[in-house]
Amino acid sequence: MVIDDDTDILHSISMVLTLHDFCVVELDGSENIVGAIRLHSPDLVLTDYMMPKLNGGQICKMIKQDPLTADLPVILMSAYHKLAMSVAGFGYDAYLSKPFDNDKLVQTINKLLDSST
Repeated sequence: MVIDDDTDILHSISMVLTLHDFCVVELDGSENIVGAIRLHSPDLVLTDYMMPKLNGGQICKMIKQDPLTADLPVILMSAYHKLAMSVAGFGYDAYLSKPFDNDKLVQTINKLLDSST
């Protein structure tokens, strides 16, 4: 599952992941994320940090505090490079600074999926 309010970035990431044989669910906002996770049962969530309603850190915290989704790997991404230090308390599993290399994205996802099985 990829969450980003910038639809260009959302579609770009989705396209890259689809080319690497991932099945992608796109969400262009942060509303009803818990319901969407329960509906789609993703293996991993990749979320932008800066979004208008809930930020990616809050989404991560909601995922990690719910016993049904606590083990779901979450990758937090942001264009604000110093953000990783200030949001460590949200419990994300990996952090990517935008812009990121597509190979690095795929490697990070594969690493998290391999460790969660």
